[in-house]
Amino acid sequence: MGSGLLTGTWTPERVENLPPDDMRRRKPDFHGSRLARNIALADLLREIGQAHGRTAGETAIAWTLRHPAVTAAIVGGRRPAQIDEIIGAADFRLNPEEIEQLEAFLSANP
Repeated sequence: MGSGLLTGTWTPERVENLPPDDMRRRKPDFHGSRLARNIALADLLREIGQAHGRTAGETAIAWTLRHPAVTAAIVGGRRPAQIDEIIGAADFRLNPEEIEQLEAFLSANP
């Protein structure tokens, strides 16, 4: 889930308000253009998921598990709702057009 980045809950303001000792402050994915790209990716994951009644997190997990070389995804949760997302992703399958949308986004935004 990228330290929560792919859940669709992050904004630049939220990152700015992280405690000084939060490890995410040191991660490049939480800064500048990489943060903007990751937030846009999470928005796309949310948009795709909404069409199926799924969250951005469920969509991110389903996207990871769709790859034939991936046999499992290591995810974690701190709250019961997060566990529900993890369980919900187990039977969620993206269609080829949705996979292409995600792949096109990543190609255009490396």
